[in-house]
Amino acid sequence: MTPTLLTPRPAATLILARDGADGPEVFLMQRTLKANFVAGAYVFPGGAVDPGDADAFWADNAAGFDDAVASRLLGLEQGGLAYWIAAIRETFEESGLLLATDAAGVAPDADALTALRARVAAGELDFNALCRERRLRPSLTDLRYFSHWITPPGLSRRFDTRFFLAAAPAEQVAVPDQVETIAHAWVRPEDALAMQKRGEIDLVFATIQTLRALSGFDSVDAMLTHAQALEAVPALMPRISTGSGGRRMLLPADRAYAEVGKLDPFGEGQAWSEITPGRTVQLSERVRRLTAPNPGYMTGPGTNSYLVGDGDTLAVIDPGPDDLQHVEALLRESGAALRYILATHTHMDHSPAARRLKALTGAEVLGMPAPLHARQDQDFAPDRVLRHGERIAVGNATLRVVHTPGHASNHLCYLLEEEKLLFTGDHIMQGSTVVINPPDGNMQAYFDALRALLQEDLEWLAPGHGFLIDHPHRAVRRLLAHRQTREDKVLRALRESGATLDALLPRVYDDVPAERHAMAARSLFAHLEKLAAEGKAVMDGDTWRAA
Repeated sequence: MTPTLLTPRPAATLILARDGADGPEVFLMQRTLKANFVAGAYVFPGGAVDPGDADAFWADNAAGFDDAVASRLLGLEQGGLAYWIAAIRETFEESGLLLATDAAGVAPDADALTALRARVAAGELDFNALCRERRLRPSLTDLRYFSHWITPPGLSRRFDTRFFLAAAPAEQVAVPDQVETIAHAWVRPEDALAMQKRGEIDLVFATIQTLRALSGFDSVDAMLTHAQALEAVPALMPRISTGSGGRRMLLPADRAYAEVGKLDPFGEGQAWSEITPGRTVQLSERVRRLTAPNPGYMTGPGTNSYLVGDGDTLAVIDPGPDDLQHVEALLRESGAALRYILATHTHMDHSPAARRLKALTGAEVLGMPAPLHARQDQDFAPDRVLRHGERIAVGNATLRVVHTPGHASNHLCYLLEEEKLLFTGDHIMQGSTVVINPPDGNMQAYFDALRALLQEDLEWLAPGHGFLIDHPHRAVRRLLAHRQTREDKVLRALRESGATLDALLPRVYDDVPAERHAMAARSLFAHLEKLAAEGKAVMDGDTWRAA
């Protein structure tokens, strides 16, 4: 039975902050132990957006802060103002704290708030009627849009929640409603995190991440200034995965995030969020991944080998290093169905196992011969040399060859046309840029090959190291922008003064740890060669200068 993917319900949360003796404190409330959702956890006040939160009354009394303004801030076409109202309403209902004033700018006193809240709790009037009766105007412009969280798929209740930040109203006293909330605390974000770590309070994932984001500020004004300056607030939807330590929540910045979403769209939590050598991962009906046991500085978690095709006919893309354990794993997964051995290029972590695998299976080796340079697999002997654009039929899969020189002159990517999935070898890696190492590596060729990929219809990238990558064109554009930024930095340095490569290196790669400078020097030389070919730089002895 196919699981049901619930549509998240719109919701709003308000983070109230005040200046304490030891720094800013935030307001947390403990949910009742009988709650259907995050029972017993300490959370910021908030809840679902109600129909009444979109009443025209609010726009009429918003003093210029109308739905168009609110929606633009939230990235919505319309309906944004209701989130602001919901944040203020829910906070009042749960805690008794009210961010609203009358026409004179005066908030109700403590006794009035207690009486009004009691009438709301008794069902005598709702928040809308309360504000009409007392002619109160919610303090919408006091709220700063701070973050956007969506409950992961797979949970029984899901919310699409906008988080707001505001200074706590002065001279008001919070009292839990004893229905949804049973306790509260004013606490520094750092202290709340420490209490959670010690097991003294329960915090949900979004609250933990929010407290981390609020840590380190020296005043509420500093918090609000930071929130006001945010240029964009991305939607963050955690995904539940499994790793060696058990269940793990992933955020979009985590490398396994996109792959887990593809393999586990209903959030059942079974997708693995670690790359483990020897572990077979079924990426689609046509693709399986096995990672070689060669993790390291240059190889990350190890070199990925991909088995492509159906049960009767298979190809392996990048057999990896000549490691018997890895070869045996590939044989166990492919059996007698292995027909083709493809290499993206002939660096020593990608192709050497081809020779052993061919001897054991008789499979045809396909690729391009190794260039006559150091650190290439000179034993790689393709039975057939592949050319750009040709297609290879592998059972129910079609692989199209895409020549992508730059990292290596003989580098090939393979496009699985049925799934719009590109096996990228080292042309595109996850989480880092590749080294361009002349004389075989060529920076101009690398730029050109990346730009050519923007013309391909792609949905996924399967790199030689790391997890699947989504939004391929965005990934390519980021790589191009990164390389261009680095090149611009080289040219600026040359315009300031001539320098040797060794002198340029710490200036151009000042954002890279010194232990990586030896590798960075290769790519720097590739940039200099490209600039020289374009007439923008010249070499005078050992010194490079701007042309």
